[in-house]
Amino acid sequence: MNNSINVICLEEEAFYTLLEKVVHRITNKNCVQANKWISPEDAMKLLGIKSKSTLQKLRDEDKIRFSQPEKKIILYDVDSINEYLEKHTKYRF
Repeated sequence: MNNSINVICLEEEAFYTLLEKVVHRITNKNCVQANKWISPEDAMKLLGIKSKSTLQKLRDEDKIRFSQPEKKIILYDVDSINEYLEKHTKYRF
């Protein structure tokens, strides 16, 4: 009987990349599809901001995508918010 333990070591960035791929695969496998378009409140939560003016600034500077199906309704693209966050991710080792 073999009682040895195998340990796999990963650098932090590689670990998080692997974790993202696993979550993505599980999400797709279970057919869980998040809403593509979200409310301003949900967009602010994802971005970690509390100011509507900051959200508007990101929209006005074309840093995140939005849709305006009616005059007073603005929805934000989750994928563009995630891309924005990824683009501004800093790794410190």
